[in-house]
Amino acid sequence: SVMASLFLVALDQTIIATALGKIVEEFDAFESLSWIVTAYLLTTTVTVPIAGKLSDLFGRRKLLLIGVAIFTIGSLFSGIAGDINMLIWARAVQGIGGGIITANAFTIVGDLFAARERGKWQGLIGATFGLSSVVGPLLGGWLTEGQTIGFLTTDWRWNFFINVPIAIVAFILIWVYCPKLKHVGKPIIDYKGATLISVALALTVLAVDNTEMIFSNFLETTGMSLMALRITMVAIIVLAVGLFIKVEKNAKHPILNIDFFKNKNFTLISIIAMLFGAGFMGAILYLTQFNQQVFGASPTVSGLMLIPMVVGIMIASVGAGQIISRTGHYKIFMQFGIILATIMVGLLIPLNPNTPFIYEAVIMVFLGLGLGCVMPVLSIAVQNEFGQKDLGAATSSTQLFRGLGSTVGIAVFGALLTSGLTANLASIENNNYVKQLSQSSAVSKFGDLSDVNTLINLNIPDTKQKISDGFTKSIAHLPETQRQPLQKQFTVMQDEFGNKIEQAFSKALNKIFIASAIMMLVASVAVFMLTERELKKASPNTTPSAV
Repeated sequence: SVMASLFLVALDQTIIATALGKIVEEFDAFESLSWIVTAYLLTTTVTVPIAGKLSDLFGRRKLLLIGVAIFTIGSLFSGIAGDINMLIWARAVQGIGGGIITANAFTIVGDLFAARERGKWQGLIGATFGLSSVVGPLLGGWLTEGQTIGFLTTDWRWNFFINVPIAIVAFILIWVYCPKLKHVGKPIIDYKGATLISVALALTVLAVDNTEMIFSNFLETTGMSLMALRITMVAIIVLAVGLFIKVEKNAKHPILNIDFFKNKNFTLISIIAMLFGAGFMGAILYLTQFNQQVFGASPTVSGLMLIPMVVGIMIASVGAGQIISRTGHYKIFMQFGIILATIMVGLLIPLNPNTPFIYEAVIMVFLGLGLGCVMPVLSIAVQNEFGQKDLGAATSSTQLFRGLGSTVGIAVFGALLTSGLTANLASIENNNYVKQLSQSSAVSKFGDLSDVNTLINLNIPDTKQKISDGFTKSIAHLPETQRQPLQKQFTVMQDEFGNKIEQAFSKALNKIFIASAIMMLVASVAVFMLTERELKKASPNTTPSAV
């Protein structure tokens, strides 16, 4: 039941990517595209640490049920959204539910099983994440393309509707089978701490994720530069964090106990989680983009091309979890996994348009094995450092740092990609294909042609086909003797443009994989600094009461 709810959250992070194009097209709201993703990310990031602490105070079962219910409501309203604003707000609600589920799904394993037994269960949860990274794009693409199911025809809205029946089943299973754990004393909620960490985390996400697009109207109205806005946001973040630390030191039940950082292993695991989160997203996200840009794969096919990595993740997650449960030792798996993953990311650096897919596929298998060895162990390691009363706060903190790593990592990688593309696509505005597209009002819905990110999106197979179909339609009134040469000329220009984008994208991607490998290497050093404490066989010191 826990894995079912977690699968919902993991699936939602990947399934939505294939629907974005259709959503923007239907609502004619390209300027709001970033908010569809950022709204979910924002509320999830803010919710995770607060939900983790609340579960320590009120019980994991209650919070998990609330999380699944909120996520279901958010999914339903996302599916029936009548305009882009309603969709964005519904996505924000989804994110709150997703954050509650994420904070509790990993922690609840610590409630139910002894430290020695947690390995095999955390391994299965890690495999669930791996499975969702393939199922999401496949299922999302399939539903978005329009399938006939009985008397119904699917569209992008089904990417949200499909969550509802799964969530209902998960809710029922949790209600029936999840024990309600007794908690001693009257809960005291740290409102000041919750407010300050919410401000700090929200501004962190907004400062690194699509800042220019999200605040475009504000920047235009005030005349403030993007750099000045980011400096202001960073200043507020630093102030909020400083006040948060001061408040938490005096709070009776702090959201995040500052004393946790006196524990060397907790601090190291937090650093590893951040770097691992960034490196993992760099591999998954940009391998997918490489497959679409260079191999010309559709979103659905690019999801299939990740199967070798997912197979590696699932085998390693389940296998490592089983062995950890038998031996009680976890550090060796973190060491082996992070080193293997670092080497494999390094081997992705030379990828170029002439690289055969078999090279990438073999690397992905071993990269998956490395990632799979690390994923389930982070939660096991941090839970082994704390007692039951702090389990939720400590585990959710690890998830928070991993999530922040992913968010900041994507922003850093995105900046590297943009700078690399800008350098490699100098004077692209003089390209005949770009000149011709700039004269078409229909192309404006894809974005600003002076933006390199828009240019690479024009090279995605589905978009290329739409543009080609639009050109064919525009010359349909001409005699065939005139149509054929024009069509041939357009196809040649489109192919030449595609080759330029592929080469530029490939060179820019090399820098991303270099940065990702460096992050993973630093994480490797931190892993070797961990002090391993053998996992205990004793059951958790909690008393389940009747459901």
